[in-house]
Amino acid sequence: MALCDNCAHYAFDDEYECYYCDVNLDEDDMARFMTGNMDNCHFFQLYDEYKIVEKQN
Repeated sequence: MALCDNCAHYAFDDEYECYYCDVNLDEDDMARFMTGNMDNCHFFQLYDEYKIVEKQN
């Protein structure tokens, strides 16, 4: 899940206390996500908090 750890769509759920992918995945993509085989995820967006702060200023 190293790729997911750096993705903007990988969020923490406070209620269940776990991480999840907040993209609406289809059945095949969800199966790949659950098995940890997301090496070629076409939803990946690098989470860059510096870029987010630039937009706020």
